[in-house]
Amino acid sequence: MNTITTHTLSELTNPVVIDVREPAEYVSGHAPAAASIPLGELVARVEELDRDDTVYVICESGGRSAQAVEWLNTQGFDAVNVEGGTSAWRNAGLPVTKGN
Repeated sequence: MNTITTHTLSELTNPVVIDVREPAEYVSGHAPAAASIPLGELVARVEELDRDDTVYVICESGGRSAQAVEWLNTQGFDAVNVEGGTSAWRNAGLPVTKGN
């Protein structure tokens, strides 16, 4: 499985990032570029993603995003797991957006 650190992700220009945490977790604080697609909705909402883009997937610590990355890769996406998730993002002192 391909992975990326939060620091490296933060340096990318206009990355496609999806946050697979539950809505309450997302609104409490997320990486600024991240769009919310909860893991339980991913199959139904996969058509919102462009198969030509690399998709960076983040959750709280890396477990749910790893599941999402595995599934997305089987669907033909270039999906990358964000190591350590939003916890690592916060611990690195990177900016967090609250709300939707």
